[in-house]
Amino acid sequence: MTRDKLSSSVDSIALRCRSLAGIAALALFTSGLVTAHRAEAQAAYPSKPVRVVVAFTAGGTTDILARAVTQQMSEKLGQPFVIDNKPGGGGNIGTEFVVRAPADGYTLIVNSVGPMAVNQTLYKNLPYDPLTDLVPVVQIADVPNVLVVNPAVPAKTMEEFIAYAKANPNKLNYGSTGVGTSSHLSSFMLSKRIGAETLHIPYKGANALNDLIAGRVQFMFATIPSVISHIKGGKLRAIAVSSLQRSRSLPDVPTVAEKGFPDFSAGSWFGFFAPKGTPEPVIALLNKAVNDTLPSLSAQMVREGADPVGGTPAQFGQFTRREYEKWKLIVRESGATAE
Repeated sequence: MTRDKLSSSVDSIALRCRSLAGIAALALFTSGLVTAHRAEAQAAYPSKPVRVVVAFTAGGTTDILARAVTQQMSEKLGQPFVIDNKPGGGGNIGTEFVVRAPADGYTLIVNSVGPMAVNQTLYKNLPYDPLTDLVPVVQIADVPNVLVVNPAVPAKTMEEFIAYAKANPNKLNYGSTGVGTSSHLSSFMLSKRIGAETLHIPYKGANALNDLIAGRVQFMFATIPSVISHIKGGKLRAIAVSSLQRSRSLPDVPTVAEKGFPDFSAGSWFGFFAPKGTPEPVIALLNKAVNDTLPSLSAQMVREGADPVGGTPAQFGQFTRREYEKWKLIVRESGATAE
């Protein structure tokens, strides 16, 4: 190769290297801008209103708790946290909406035991997995179910209830808010444990409670907030709560567990979830906001039948997984299915 050709080749290689170096530098610069933009966006979060989906109708326990907490969060974080009720499909419609939403922290859901721990077994063809397509933020509250009877039932204690149920096979009907709901599965569990033959009468929503008060069904497990005023007013009699520890809302009512069924635990719980992929700094900020909010709401929540919880995202995730494993077995044992 001549000296001129060699020199030309070297210059060409050098030019290519400089071009590649320029491209690499531009890529790094662009990547840095994107990273900086994301970091800035996360640091400014929330910079606009946040949608908080409730997968049930307004006025229910999920809705009441979500509104109480989000009102405080709006004040703490300086942006509206707006409740968006999307009922239907046992909570599946609202849950799937959030699963499909952008993972930017501006669409969240306050969800409960049914959509998160029961429905994956109850519904055979869910197009998503709530345990992997949503990430836990924080648990708001534990809401034990309470076993309540119509006052016409001659039982004032758990022992008397068991004796009466066994002595009257298929004469005790229990209401529920639907097949596969916590109220249905809790009563199914109890009937199995005490060895009593009872009949399930499923309803839609509050109709079950109305018929219990009217005496058309004899007992049911209901969330404490939905029945605490009826208990205090004498329209219903509380027999036992379904949590392992007594509820702060009904401290004089024993647990099913302390009445001879030590592993009996069935109830409702509620907490925040976000779409998978939501940035961890956003999750951490939301977690702190809720934890900071709960102390000021504690007295109100206990008065209305809920036990505040709080904690870390990891703790809530582990709890949700345990709940799923527990209810999966109970749903299968009950034979309950939903389309």
